[in-house]
Amino acid sequence: MNRDTSWPPGRERHNKEDKPNTKTDQTTGELIQTAPATANVGEEASQTHVHEFVASTKLAEEGEDRHNHRFAGVTSEVIPRGDSHIHVIFVNTDFLDHHHEVAIETGPAIPVGNGKHVHFVNGTTTLDDGHVHQLEFATLIQKPLV
Repeated sequence: MNRDTSWPPGRERHNKEDKPNTKTDQTTGELIQTAPATANVGEEASQTHVHEFVASTKLAEEGEDRHNHRFAGVTSEVIPRGDSHIHVIFVNTDFLDHHHEVAIETGPAIPVGNGKHVHFVNGTTTLDDGHVHQLEFATLIQKPLV
């Protein structure tokens, strides 16, 4: 099986001990976040919003091997981009006899009324089992119950 395990550009893998803005609880040994990872130096730390998503890839391969995958999750917090912002998505698809990773940035915010917005996502999965899948979807609205 061929696997392209590229990590999203600009994102580094961290060991538990290497996570910024965290400390280890002396009682439980669990990692505790002490400040949002998106806090900027010199600015007051505040969390931003995220979006849920649920999507399917487009069909790939031919004949009896033709198939797609499903995936769901929650985006990263806001990443400022120009006059708007984007989010990062990093998630695995479901598993048939293989799975793919989705490591992608959303497009900028798309207003949908009442101060709410969604993001469009368009790209491909990782190369696994000799193929990739195209994907195209929109995130869900941020803070849907507020």
